[in-house]
Amino acid sequence: MQELLQSLLVGVSLLLIAEGILPFLAPHFWREIMARAIASSDFNLRILGAVSMFLGVVLLLLTRS
Repeated sequence: MQELLQSLLVGVSLLLIAEGILPFLAPHFWREIMARAIASSDFNLRILGAVSMFLGVVLLLLTRS
């Protein structure tokens, strides 16, 4: 159980690092991306979310096998 919790914390930590890179390096560009996301339809955001989750699962399976 402790190994699972540790792996989860590592994953969340890497996610936070990855998400923080763009706002840190290019805040103006990040604002533009967020404004476009807000203006997007729910359908487009759901497609983006589904693709992101699918790629994450594939990457996880590749790294775990």
